[in-house]
Amino acid sequence: MDTYYDPADLGKFHGLTEHASELGAKFFDWYGSVFQDGALTAREKSLIALGVSHAVQCPYCIDAYTKDALSKGCDVEQLTEVVHVSAAIRGGASLVHGVQMRKVADQLGM
Repeated sequence: MDTYYDPADLGKFHGLTEHASELGAKFFDWYGSVFQDGALTAREKSLIALGVSHAVQCPYCIDAYTKDALSKGCDVEQLTEVVHVSAAIRGGASLVHGVQMRKVADQLGM
């Protein structure tokens, strides 16, 4: 695959802690705990992570949480709906920041 983001690089994620192993261990312990069943199921958390992955536009996370959600019993229709929710939130966030633009324009008397 000839892209900037090489899907194989996702497997190198844990190697980033090589020169900061204590901090890496803390991060991965916490990260693993976050995705365990709690008030939300691991499946629900996977769907949330997929939506956030699209919002922050992380191709590695999109790959990982697409696979994770599918492995937890989600279907493509659910994943697609998650993408639309993410897009709606991103779009809404852009629009609501228009309030800031209007505030500045109003202050300048325009």
